[in-house]
Amino acid sequence: MVLPRPLMTLVLFLPALMAPVAPAHAGETWAVRLGFPADRRVLILHADDIGMCYEANRAAKDALENGHIQSASAMVPCPWFDEFADWYRRNPEQDVGLHLTLTSEWRWYRWGPIAPRASVPGLIDSDGYLHRRVVDVVRNARPGDVEREVRAQVERALSRGIRPGHLDTHMGTLYAHPAFTRAYLAVAEEYRIPAMVIELTPAVVERFRREGYPVGPEMIETSRRYTLPRLDDLRSIPGASSYEKFREGFFELVRGLEPGITEIIFHPSVDSETLRRITNSWRQRSWEARLFSDPEVKAFFERERVLFTNWKEMMRRHKPAPADGATPRKEERDDGE
Repeated sequence: MVLPRPLMTLVLFLPALMAPVAPAHAGETWAVRLGFPADRRVLILHADDIGMCYEANRAAKDALENGHIQSASAMVPCPWFDEFADWYRRNPEQDVGLHLTLTSEWRWYRWGPIAPRASVPGLIDSDGYLHRRVVDVVRNARPGDVEREVRAQVERALSRGIRPGHLDTHMGTLYAHPAFTRAYLAVAEEYRIPAMVIELTPAVVERFRREGYPVGPEMIETSRRYTLPRLDDLRSIPGASSYEKFREGFFELVRGLEPGITEIIFHPSVDSETLRRITNSWRQRSWEARLFSDPEVKAFFERERVLFTNWKEMMRRHKPAPADGATPRKEERDDGE
């Protein structure tokens, strides 16, 4: 399977989290550790890039409200984040995380940091936006810039009433440098918001190596110290030349999964002229918005006996958590709420 560029970037820079380290409960998947049956595939159907534009917000809201997907993550610096936060305040039971954003990749549609610009100079390009490419973040940003911006995005979400169910990373940027990863996981544990981390068994490591992605032993201690729940696998939906082939590719992907918790990421959006101007991936994004309401997809899940979960449920199963299942206890924070 050829991974899309954001996931490819994430995998290319997984030296610690992709190292073949024996898990604390050797032989057990995270699904088993969290109480799911050992022989079942447990999916999180996860929508990325929410808040980027209204078209993405509308697709995610429809899918979450109708129970077609289990999870979504929002981009705090983007123009339509506040609109999605307003929806979340009326739907706080949903698992909405943060797609922590340190890049602004589109040609004409761009955004800047949440932290004061003077405090994160290495994150800003010559046009005053976040850098377009991950490599430019690595070349220019200091770890302090990254941590300040990550914290600013978490705090902005909290101030808007979002209780994040999880944290993940846009274009894999927070895995692009060991110091970025340390900051990312430290913030996740401090706020007790689980980060998107994969349990790296030898089989998972070997699969990524076969696909041509380098893995190495760096940041092993960072990974070992991370204590919140993890995924057993992470996948994305392969592209195709038609909706029918796209759907069949998704079926093939799910059939090939091993038992355990797998997050499948996608980027649903309602088709519009604006979306087509933003990204040349508009067609697949519109198919992804359609996929999980498709009766054939629902029948497929039933035949395959697929189970579903989300990050909030994972945290509840992992250990006692705050009432919302995802955020720091009130007494641990002073955010004015």
